[in-house]
Amino acid sequence: MTKESGIDSHGLKLAERHYQDYTCSALESKAQGKKVIGYLCALVPLELIAAAGLVPIRIKSDPRQPITRADTLMETIICPQIRGCFDMAVKGKYDFLDGLVLPHACDSICRPYDVWKYTLNLPYSHFVNMPHGTDDSSQKFYREILGTFRKSLSGFVGNDISDSSLSEAVRLYNENRAAVRELFALRRSQPPLISGMEISKLLIALMGLPVAQSSRLVREVISEVKQRKVNSPRLPRVMIIGAQMDDATFVDLVEKSGAHVVTDALCPGLREYSADVPVTLDPLDGIAERYLRGVKCARTYEEKNGSYSDYLDQRFGFIRRAIEEFKVEGVILHVFRYCDPFGFEVPAMRSYIEASGVPVLYLENEYSMLDASQLETRVQAFIEMIR
Repeated sequence: MTKESGIDSHGLKLAERHYQDYTCSALESKAQGKKVIGYLCALVPLELIAAAGLVPIRIKSDPRQPITRADTLMETIICPQIRGCFDMAVKGKYDFLDGLVLPHACDSICRPYDVWKYTLNLPYSHFVNMPHGTDDSSQKFYREILGTFRKSLSGFVGNDISDSSLSEAVRLYNENRAAVRELFALRRSQPPLISGMEISKLLIALMGLPVAQSSRLVREVISEVKQRKVNSPRLPRVMIIGAQMDDATFVDLVEKSGAHVVTDALCPGLREYSADVPVTLDPLDGIAERYLRGVKCARTYEEKNGSYSDYLDQRFGFIRRAIEEFKVEGVILHVFRYCDPFGFEVPAMRSYIEASGVPVLYLENEYSMLDASQLETRVQAFIEMIR
C-alpha cells in the first residue's frame, strides 16, 4: 500500500512509537505524580478508574517472546495470552504500577487473581465480580458490584468519585469509541485507506494511553488517512475473529500472505469499540448496561429467545453485519489453546458464518509467533482459495 507523497504522517508515526514503546505514556504520567492502574480485559469499566483521577493501562503480553518465569508461578493449562501478560509483569515490565484491576471475565483471568495479587504485591488491587448472565437480576447485581468498585477506588485515592466526574469520564470514553468507529469506516473502500496492520498497531497503542490523549491520536490518524490516495492491487478482504490480540504480528502475517484485513471482532477492535455507555441519570446504570450487555464476548451467557436461528443472530449478528459492511470475503477464526469460552463458540459461530456463504479458516495455537511457519502456510492456502 502506498500513499500520496507530501502528506504529514505524524499520527501514524506517533502510534508506531507508542506501539513499540508501549509503557512510555504511563511512565510519563507516573513521573507527573499520577497513579497508574494496570488491568486485564476489555470488560474492566475504565470510566470508574479515570473518574477517580487514575491512569489505566492494559497489561499486554508479547507472543514473540517465550513464557518463562510465569510458568513457575501459574498453571500452564490456562490461556497463553494471560500467562504471557503475567510473564511480562513478573519480569518487571510493569513495576511502575500502583494497582491492579481484574474482572470476572473467564477462569483464566479470575482464578489466578490471588497469584497476581500476592506476586505483584501492589498498593491497590481489586476484583470486579462481573456476572456471566445478562438478565435483569444480573444487571442489578452488577450495578451493586460497580458501586463497590467505586467505593474501593474512592478509598484508594482518598476522595469520593462524584456523579459529575463519572459522567465526564463516560463522555470522554464515548467520544473515543466514536472516533475509532470513524477510523474503522475508512476500511470500507476498495482498497481500504488504512491497512489492518496500521489499525492493529494503533489500537494496541491506545490501550496504554489516557483517554483524552488516545482520542487526539485517533483524530490525527483519521485526518492523515483521509488525505491518502491508495494504490494497491485487488486483494481478498479478510476479517479476523478471536479474543484479545495485543500484538500486530499475526495481522501482519495475514496481510503479507496477500490479503487486506478490513475488519475484526477482536480486543482491542470492533468488539470493544462498537457499544457506547448509554447516558443515564445515574452513570453507574449506563456503565453496567454497556459492559454487561453491549460488549459481545464469548464469556457472557445470553438467554435463548425465539428459534435457534434467532439465538445465533442475537449472539453473532454483529459479525454478520461487519461482514456485509466491509464486504468480507473470508474469515479467520483465531482461538488460543485453553481458551474455553471462545473454543466453545467455534462450532456455532463457524456454521453461522459459513451459512452466509463466507468461508472460514479455523486456527488454534499457543499465541506464540516464535514459529509462525505453520500458521503462515495455512493462511496462505486459505487466501489462495478465496482469491
